[in-house]
Amino acid sequence: MSANGAKNISVQYFAMLREQRGLSKESLATHAQSAAALYEELRFQHGFTLPLERMRVIVNESFQPWDVSLSEGDEVVFVPPVAGG
Repeated sequence: MSANGAKNISVQYFAMLREQRGLSKESLATHAQSAAALYEELRFQHGFTLPLERMRVIVNESFQPWDVSLSEGDEVVFVPPVAGG
């Protein structure tokens, strides 16, 4: 945990989110307590257009509910809907 109480989290972006962010992965410090709060924070910062309800989240290699608590060192992957059949 950083000196200001923020957690260091690793985030991966796929598909539309990767295009909108311009990165596939980054490490960041956040005060977000849940995956949902982290996504909304990043959505505001980077202008993501997908609403949370259309996506899923993976934390530490397992699909999780959006209200899962985040901890120092977590790896978060935001999974947008995938086109195709």
